[in-house]
Amino acid sequence: MNTFTVRRIISQDKPEWLRMRLLLWPNHTPDELQEEMDEFIENPEQPVFILLRADGSPGGFLEGGTRDYADGCETNPVGYIEGWYVDADLRRQGAGRALVSAMEGWARKRGLLEMGSDTWLDNETSITAHEHLGYVLKERIVHFAKKL
Repeated sequence: MNTFTVRRIISQDKPEWLRMRLLLWPNHTPDELQEEMDEFIENPEQPVFILLRADGSPGGFLEGGTRDYADGCETNPVGYIEGWYVDADLRRQGAGRALVSAMEGWARKRGLLEMGSDTWLDNETSITAHEHLGYVLKERIVHFAKKL
């Protein structure tokens, strides 16, 4: 297993963080995704962790925070994984685990007892990654909409 460094994000990380956010959320524009990045950096209650390779280059991130309620959780508030990305060349090597561990540590320090997360129904890679880290699939949901 590789050794990774995980730390809180800083302003200098923004170009690589944006690169990875665009890979995670490809249906958004850079401007849309950049809007909230400064808010994350400035808000200690919305931690963003960045994963660094041995050479110091970024290879993943996790955006987190708390939610008053999360489906499947019994306590509140809960820690919540809002966005989680690992570059393809680092997957299945412990990089995702390192990021989630940092977020879980952050939540524990705040006295939180549970973590929540979500992903798309068809994102089997994310579902499998969550399950490998001890997260239990609690329910599946389909949303509907109709223009009037």
